[in-house]
Amino acid sequence: MTITLTSITLDCDDAQAVATFWSAALGRTVNDGASREFASIGYGRGSETPAWLFLRVPEGKSAKNRMHVDLTATDREAEVERLVGLGAQRVGDVAEWGHKWTVLQDPEGNEFCVAEQQASA
Repeated sequence: MTITLTSITLDCDDAQAVATFWSAALGRTVNDGASREFASIGYGRGSETPAWLFLRVPEGKSAKNRMHVDLTATDREAEVERLVGLGAQRVGDVAEWGHKWTVLQDPEGNEFCVAEQQASA
């Protein structure tokens, strides 16, 4: 049996606002019909995967994410600055296991990382 990653879902207070941030960050369009309760990027038949889903939940974020997305960039620092300009908050820089990355939070505090893209051998 094989499974496929179909979507990444983020709980949030304002689904449309968080989807707008991630849309700009990823260069992907928010699907029609976005609202404060539900929004999506790349959701639907024939869409680019994985889709990103944003669901309004009644409770706020209270602890560190147990799972997060890792992104790469050829110029990590420039990309981090671009994301901060879009509304992300820089949490800190990490250098471990021979890799460097920056931890950020989206406008509602969901953590994600941007690492320097490794050169291909």
